[in-house]
Amino acid sequence: MNSAAKKGIEKLAVAHGLKDFKWMDPGKIIIGHWVRMKCNFGCPGYGKRKTCPPYLPAVEECMKFFKEYKQGLFFHFAKRFKDPERRHPWSKEVNQRMLNLEKEVFLSGFEKAFMFPQAPCRLCKRCPASGECLQPYQARPTLEAFGVDVYSTARMLGYPIRVVRDYHEEMNRYGLLLVE
Repeated sequence: MNSAAKKGIEKLAVAHGLKDFKWMDPGKIIIGHWVRMKCNFGCPGYGKRKTCPPYLPAVEECMKFFKEYKQGLFFHFAKRFKDPERRHPWSKEVNQRMLNLEKEVFLSGFEKAFMFPQAPCRLCKRCPASGECLQPYQARPTLEAFGVDVYSTARMLGYPIRVVRDYHEEMNRYGLLLVE
């Protein structure tokens, strides 16, 4: 991808309010089976969303998927809440902006554009996880659901990240737009 195309995508990202990002080679994403195990054993969303395990490809397939791309825009979102209940509506709004960006990048000629939002899909009030997705054009898995070690990947790119012990602490969330 040439620099003019990259600049165009960067302008679109900023226009969608997504201002903190870095270009990266998706083939260098750090993937770990432990991440999927955290989904399986410890996440209350396991099996409740079509965009979460066990409805996703095996970790090895996810690894192959990332290697099909040469460019990705890795997004950083730092946020602190006085009221921790605000994190869900905030995440839903940020995810929608990310999906809108994916659509715009796709329509500008990048047919392989694919977004991993910074938080789990909450497009529907109740996901028919084992049935047919009601929002197939917008439902997307998170990086963690695809086995990405977000901690190590973010650190590799120079971004801050640590385990948040309390919802009043600043969160660092990450998403990725794959572009080819």
